[in-house]
Amino acid sequence: MILAGSSFLSNSFFTSNAPGELLGIQLYSIRDEMKKDPLGTLKQLSEMGYKHVEHANYVGRKFYGYSATEFKKILQGLGLNMPSGHTVMGKQHWDSAKKDFTDEWKWTVEDAALMGQQLVISPWLDESLRKNYDDMKRYMEVFNKSGELCKKSGMKFGYHNHDFEFSQKLNNIMVYDIILQNTDPSLVTQQLDIGNMYNGGAKALDVMNKYPGRFESMHVKDEIKSGGEEKYESTILGKGVVPVKEVIDLGRKSGGTIHFIIEQESYQGKTPLECAKEDLTIMKKWGY
Repeated sequence: MILAGSSFLSNSFFTSNAPGELLGIQLYSIRDEMKKDPLGTLKQLSEMGYKHVEHANYVGRKFYGYSATEFKKILQGLGLNMPSGHTVMGKQHWDSAKKDFTDEWKWTVEDAALMGQQLVISPWLDESLRKNYDDMKRYMEVFNKSGELCKKSGMKFGYHNHDFEFSQKLNNIMVYDIILQNTDPSLVTQQLDIGNMYNGGAKALDVMNKYPGRFESMHVKDEIKSGGEEKYESTILGKGVVPVKEVIDLGRKSGGTIHFIIEQESYQGKTPLECAKEDLTIMKKWGY
């Protein structure tokens, strides 16, 4: 009986979720639906079983047309919360003369805190900020300062990759390496998009093994060959070339990942909401 109990406890330990672990969806996956009917769309996500969403629309201090207070109330009424969100931090947000953020970025962080976010994520690095190594390395200090600003409200600043980070080099150093090597992990986390990088020639397992513990958040995504401008496009989890289950398990084991955010941007004849439901079912089947 003791041996059986030990076996049970051991299995339970290794399959249990880490403290703070959550499963959500990036609302860009259903961007057209959110544009047409945000309330009805969020209701459908809640009915599917989603508990967490990540925004991709913050304009004029409003999320999908609603103030932070209004949007938080809407989410709470549907049993949802928003632990993270995407807002691009650009040159217009940093006053180099004053060495301080502009009000626009300060409001972004303030509204994220009002929403109860844990992470404020910038999903892009403008080309003008990565023209040469010295300028880009210098701008990484702005990343760190954004982390300090977010920390004052109990949050972290984060960066979300696309593909150029793995195909562009400055001083013969990969852009993604410049980001990881010049940001403070205690202030700046990484949201690893495990699908986007395929178009840059990179693979998530390699990156995660190179930088263990740096990926508090992950965009869970699969990819198939595309007939469009890009070589790959996203698809239903488990149907493409990304070893998704292996990647997310490594994230849980040594990547430091506790936010697993589903994102699918191409649908191969299905509706975005159908894909969202199928992806959620697959993740739950995988133990997330």
